[in-house]
Amino acid sequence: MFVMEELLKNQVFATHAIAAVGSVTLGTALTYPLDTIKILIQVGSGSSKVLTTAQVLDRVRSLSGNSGLYSGLGWSVLGRISGVGTRFGIYEILTAFYKDGQEDNYVHVSEALSAGLVAGALESLVSSPFELIKLRAQVTSASRIPTCTSTTEQRAVAPVIARLLHGYSPDMKALNHSVGLLSTLTTKHPDMIGALKEYPWMITGSGRPPSVCDVRRLPDIISFEGWGALWRGLRSGVVRDSIFGGIFFSSWQFLHLTMLNWKAVGMDPIPSTDEEVGPLSPLAVSLAAGFSGSIAAAASHCFDTAKCRSQCLVLPKYITMERRLLKWKRPGNRFERVTGIHPADRNLLFRGVLLRMARSGFASLIIVGSYFLAVDHLV
Repeated sequence: MFVMEELLKNQVFATHAIAAVGSVTLGTALTYPLDTIKILIQVGSGSSKVLTTAQVLDRVRSLSGNSGLYSGLGWSVLGRISGVGTRFGIYEILTAFYKDGQEDNYVHVSEALSAGLVAGALESLVSSPFELIKLRAQVTSASRIPTCTSTTEQRAVAPVIARLLHGYSPDMKALNHSVGLLSTLTTKHPDMIGALKEYPWMITGSGRPPSVCDVRRLPDIISFEGWGALWRGLRSGVVRDSIFGGIFFSSWQFLHLTMLNWKAVGMDPIPSTDEEVGPLSPLAVSLAAGFSGSIAAAASHCFDTAKCRSQCLVLPKYITMERRLLKWKRPGNRFERVTGIHPADRNLLFRGVLLRMARSGFASLIIVGSYFLAVDHLV
């Protein structure tokens, strides 16, 4: 009897897990073009350059076709499954402590807010590496990539860059022009150009790091930028996901309690607990989740822009090491340093906010609605 109960519990858990994974995958896939357009507007806009949705669509279609809107979808799905699973899992664990010892499963809005803040912070830690690779794939879909390099350039690749970033060809014209300007070697050196190519700051041939298009695969990121690059923009990401999780769960709980009270108005006798009211319709719960997702996205969008723009930068290992050794101070005021916002992005923080609200709202609605629908048919 005990074995049968354990098997039944495991089967129910597996069913809920499959339904959750399927709903997250569906919600991510259906709303992914909105995310791609939002990302390109955020990273491609400047203080004097405002990209529109039509411009982004035309550029992606002309360079990558309609499939470019789905670049990096696989990494996004993996990140969303792990991130959303962490968010809801931590939230359920924390709220279980809040409900322990109470007569009913009542959760206050303030308790939902605090649990959502913690759940969002842990979600950011889990999903950050997937977001980095996904973002760079999206940016690549709207960037021109040279199809091939000449044999001469491939042979002349600097040894350092050849080891760190396979297949990348530096700007040899800029490299040769810089020999007499930056070299600290003696003019009688037998191989001055070859020696200068070994200098870390000249590994790209122009003194600048490669573009995002050249450092978009996981092996290249780890080799050229190090493991720490996978969590670039973590400060702004933690703040973003904490605010999103807190507002999402607190507003969702508020709407849930409001709908329960509205349903209990016409009941006779008046129920004393939420369990006596009965469950709400899946459609009402899904709409409440979609509305909460839009509100949470609007509240946390400025930190999302800061994180996306920081992930779009390529920082070689030696620059990161120099900053750490020299105790490099982050620019901006105290609030910007703590939250990871660069002062140059102050006027760009709300670019693409409507797209993120639409994407987050529709995704939350689809995830919750499809989850309830799948559970009803499978359980």
